[in-house]
Amino acid sequence: MAIMTKANKVLFITQEITPYVSESEMAKVGRNLPQAIQERGREIRTFMPKWGNINERRNQLHEVIRLSGMNLIIDDTDHPLIIKVASIQSARMQVYFIDNDDYFQNRLQKCDENGEEYEDNDARTIFYARGVLETVKKLRWCPDIIHCHGWMTVLAPLYIKKAYKDEPSFRSSKVVFSLYEEDFKQPFHADYAAKLMLKGVAKKDVAFLKDPIDYFMACKLAIDFSDGVVQQSEHIDPRVLEYARQCGKPFLPYQAPEAFADACNAFYDRVWGADEEGDGDAK
Repeated sequence: MAIMTKANKVLFITQEITPYVSESEMAKVGRNLPQAIQERGREIRTFMPKWGNINERRNQLHEVIRLSGMNLIIDDTDHPLIIKVASIQSARMQVYFIDNDDYFQNRLQKCDENGEEYEDNDARTIFYARGVLETVKKLRWCPDIIHCHGWMTVLAPLYIKKAYKDEPSFRSSKVVFSLYEEDFKQPFHADYAAKLMLKGVAKKDVAFLKDPIDYFMACKLAIDFSDGVVQQSEHIDPRVLEYARQCGKPFLPYQAPEAFADACNAFYDRVWGADEEGDGDAK
């Protein structure tokens, strides 16, 4: 068998990273996995939303003017894309933040101060995925593996495989989607499939998105357009887990935290070479 080229560049599209937001399973993975992958010799870039509860001064965020300034049209409304950056010095790791006054500024993560999920969480997923991909294009960076974490990233696989498939940055990218216990309870709006449309995305690609568009359906969309799936949390929605296991794509079962970085590092090369090797569960 021909020796596969190692996947050297890994893009992390993440929902939470500590210390920018409070510690959670996802925030700890968002902080530790990119560093571990970088220490294993791969080049990384990391993105997260600029949630309104992130202290910009304390965390030394600053705007990257050359990357900001684009408008993304969602539901016939212009939304300016603002890019900020900060460094985690101990990890020698930069983090890019996707910001926008309507979707992230002065607003918390999934829920507001009263614990109510935001009505426009669905539109926030559209803005975040498009914001990351447009920024990576501007960086002229070509990731081999794109690892998506959390429900906020569910649209990234679809857009990479359809709307951005001819872009030099993404033409050869393989997408990995991590499944977490953390989910959302309030279904996305019934017009989500219409709102997310971009040139390159066909109606048949999202035809199964029927009301109610719940967490399972959103994860199904991400899995359908990914090249590999990771069970990140020990306990996740059984329907999601079954769908991931039955999808015929490389699947990495739950790993103990201390073993995860090595398992994930090897999984990237498995996904990168899956066309040659055949699919199935990772051992």
